[in-house]
Amino acid sequence: MPQSYIKRILDARIYDVAVETPLDEARLMSQRTANRVLLKREDLQPVFSFKVRGAYNKLMQLSPQQLERGVIAASAGNHAQGLALSAQKKGVKATIVMPQTTPAIKVDAVRARGAKVVLYGDTYDEAFAHAQQQVEEQGLTYIHAYDDPDVIAGQGTVGMEILRQHPGPIHAIFVPVGGGGLCAGVAAYVKYVRPEIKIFAVEPEDAACLKLALEKKRRAVLPEVGLFADGVAVAQIGRETFRVLRDSVDGVITANADEMCAAIKDIFEDTRSIAEPAGALSLAGLKKYVESSGCQGETLIAIDSGANTNFDRLRYISERTEIGEKREAILAVTIAEKPGAYKKFMQAMGKRSITEFNYRYADAEDAHIFVGVQVSPDDDDRHKLVAGLEAKGYAVVDMTDNEMAKLHIRHMVGGHSPKVNHERVFRFEFPERPGALFNFLTLLAGRWNISMFHYRNHGAAYGRVLVGMQVGASEDRALKTFLGELNFRYWEETDNEAYRFFLGQLRGRP
Repeated sequence: MPQSYIKRILDARIYDVAVETPLDEARLMSQRTANRVLLKREDLQPVFSFKVRGAYNKLMQLSPQQLERGVIAASAGNHAQGLALSAQKKGVKATIVMPQTTPAIKVDAVRARGAKVVLYGDTYDEAFAHAQQQVEEQGLTYIHAYDDPDVIAGQGTVGMEILRQHPGPIHAIFVPVGGGGLCAGVAAYVKYVRPEIKIFAVEPEDAACLKLALEKKRRAVLPEVGLFADGVAVAQIGRETFRVLRDSVDGVITANADEMCAAIKDIFEDTRSIAEPAGALSLAGLKKYVESSGCQGETLIAIDSGANTNFDRLRYISERTEIGEKREAILAVTIAEKPGAYKKFMQAMGKRSITEFNYRYADAEDAHIFVGVQVSPDDDDRHKLVAGLEAKGYAVVDMTDNEMAKLHIRHMVGGHSPKVNHERVFRFEFPERPGALFNFLTLLAGRWNISMFHYRNHGAAYGRVLVGMQVGASEDRALKTFLGELNFRYWEETDNEAYRFFLGQLRGRP
């Protein structure tokens, strides 16, 4: 039963290496949800994750003989860094077995904490099997990332701190779940001390091992696990953690990658810190709970569990944020292939902000354009937009939930078009403000046939557009006059190798 953990949590000795992290109010998120939203900032631990709590508490329970022989773990993430720092503090030899596919930044971080790193296999399972072999051969003590009572008790100190830092009413605490160590520890403590507080486990949609176990009433293995939130990418809930969680959580909420990306942005806007996907998972769950329950005026707490993300992932996170917030609709629209059609379409869009506009000439009848549009954060506005365009005679396909469109097609619209003659290509920059793209198209409308168009709103001060226009040789002077009157910075790219190779007339490779 969860109450068996209370003494373990109260006796946990972790503060030689871990810190008591703040419980910060997320003011912007509080305003948006009409609740008081608090973030438990475990991203501020010395290893930027809560994992150091459980790892150090486990070491404190080992005998002198076990410490002398050394410890080992298999991990490619936060547990590896938490154990490495804990062992360094205790003067204990630590070996971390990591898959050979582990990013160098994580390997270097573990080595910097004084641990020995063994790279073995291509997957966690292969690394785990090798670590178990070393336990047998060298007598090392294996430190599990989550399925160990002492590790669970160490993570449970997060719940103890929350109740001490906020003694007032709390409606619910949202906890990310991978193997379940953090959630089990927090739930065990909170449900014993303040049973009226709801505990919601939050999992990725593609790694919901606790949800599966609760549905089947037994532990089960997911056939596949999504890796976007690698900190919680676990195929099977822990044995001990499930024993605790099946009696102590009030429900499981799942979130997809787009919703986690949106939550990362939310945390950044309130704290100016960047959470990893698993770190923002609980806030994503909190937002979904507010939306489904309609609760207002309550105190809601989300645990920001970590900030160990690779810098190059921020590109993907930023790309998906607007969709995750339901603030961007992705549409495929068919318009007439004739001068002025773009301007007419923009008029039909009204004053909505365009986030992306892709087009490449295909035939003389119809033009298929790929459009990103800012919408209000609810599905009704998106559906009204589609219905409004259809009422004006446009054929529209809503691709907002089309994964291939979001991941690939939006970057691949284009190609060679043998039917395009006399194409001149220009790159333009203009001050980015509401209506700027419409004004640009108004200036361009009716001059020459547009054979290619690409625009993306990068959130920068300037809008950037790539345009192909069919301009006859006799029209050079008129083109120069037009470009001079346009008063925008521009560069001609007709001879650019990238254009010639992928988009221009098929003339052989450049």
